Amino acid sequence: MEYKVGKEFSTEDASKKLKEAGVELNYIQKSGNNTYLIKTAPLNPYYRENVGTVLKNLTGDAEELRFENVGPSIGPELIKKTVYAMLIAATGILLWVAYQFKSIKFGTSAVLAMFHDSLVLIGSFALFGHFFGAEIDFLFVTALLTILSFSVHDTIVVYDRIRETRKKVGGSMTEMANMAASQTMVRSLNNSFTIIFMLVALILLGGTTTTWFAVALLVGTISGTYSSPFVAVPILVTWDELEKKFKGG
Repeated sequence: MEYKVGKEFSTEDASKKLKEAGVELNYIQKSGNNTYLIKTAPLNPYYRENVGTVLKNLTGDAEELRFENVGPSIGPELIKKTVYAMLIAATGILLWVAYQFKSIKFGTSAVLAMFHDSLVLIGSFALFGHFFGAEIDFLFVTALLTILSFSVHDTIVVYDRIRETRKKVGGSMTEMANMAASQTMVRSLNNSFTIIFMLVALILLGGTTTTWFAVALLVGTISGTYSSPFVAVPILVTWDELEKKFKGG
């Protein structure tokens, strides 16, 4: 619903008062000059009146401009768009990494590690939704795609070091992967910690509308930092060993 009120107010105070009045509130967001968007669970007429009463007590005046009930049709549409976005991103990343490293092994391994991060994030939000009431919305899709790019970026750093080690030192894929992961670990951790500190601050001090978005980015950042050396690289090494085994056989 959208309300025009007499004056600006603290969304945190309004959230507390609405919950005390029995309204299952998701968020309050300022949308214009003294206008606010309020998202709640489905409301019966009694609790709908409570919203206007609470806002009128806070601001002196409250006029309902718009009221909508959103059905479940957004669910399938959101899933479909998310899947399409992930497939487009994965295909582009696979082809680009394979072209740059002159091997389909690198591209495929990076994409598989990327899907690992996607599953971790989606699974985490399934738990958050069950226990803490987190919702999947378009901000979540934004966080998901952002994390995919972060994960692949970190993976490419390790892969690039493997390529450099192959040119300068040589050796088996296992030895080169160990060297590359060790040499890039500190850089990856430092890079990730700077992001993690910012996201923790945003979760603790930011508004209610960005909390779950920041949580999604935090989970994805931690997963992406882990997956680059411990998922993407082992997949590449395993692929190389299986390839040599089959060729030898």
